Amino acid sequence: MLLANKVAIIHGAAGAIGAATAQAFAREGAELHLAGRTGEKVEALAAAIRADGGRARGARVDALDEREVERHAEAVVERAGRIDIVFNAVAVEFVQGKLLTDLTPMEFEAPITGWTRTQFLTARAAARHMQRQGSGTILTLSASPARLAIAMTSGFGVACAAVEALTRTLAAELGPSGVRAVCLRPHRIGETIGDDPDLPMSMAEFCGFLSEMTLLKRLPTLDDVANVAAFLASDHARSMTGAVANLTAGMSVD
Repeated sequence: MLLANKVAIIHGAAGAIGAATAQAFAREGAELHLAGRTGEKVEALAAAIRADGGRARGARVDALDEREVERHAEAVVERAGRIDIVFNAVAVEFVQGKLLTDLTPMEFEAPITGWTRTQFLTARAAARHMQRQGSGTILTLSASPARLAIAMTSGFGVACAAVEALTRTLAAELGPSGVRAVCLRPHRIGETIGDDPDLPMSMAEFCGFLSEMTLLKRLPTLDDVANVAAFLASDHARSMTGAVANLTAGMSVD
């Protein structure tokens, strides 16, 4: 198993990407510490993983709250002795469908402030423990607008680019201590696209439209993202750091 004897924290574990990654990590043998603002959902996921033979504990943690993030990391180290992996899959809300010229400063800043803050807080909390033990992997999450010119995404594309820059800085500063930092950049994931009454077409047509824009003519899946996350967190990727794993099916190219 890729992650046998690894201790992993997943923030945003109640969300689609976080839950899929938790299940992939569990299959690969990791000891999971799942965190999210919706405590009931996190606990239910942890219970489901345990029922399948995995090791998982859930905790209610607001990943935008510095003290809660720090306390949770300390509790994991106290219980498990170390942190080998941290992955932040927390989602942020942002205004869509408005031009930049029509946004308020608060609407523009919201995704930039929220996403960069949570990624910074969870990375920092884990990194301090990883540095002392001389190893660890920090996984961050971006999205295709980091590299695309897409209208009406408010500050979301800026936030995505900022998280990728944060990942490179983490890699530079933590590398001498044996700690890696890698960002995952998926495109729109088919399973996460919900019904929207404002769409000008059916959901099937919308997914088809998005798929046709990619080089592979398909959208990435939750399993695609989760399985790559498991690989990146493993020792098979021990020489990868400061990199962005492009999971956009060719929607953005590097």
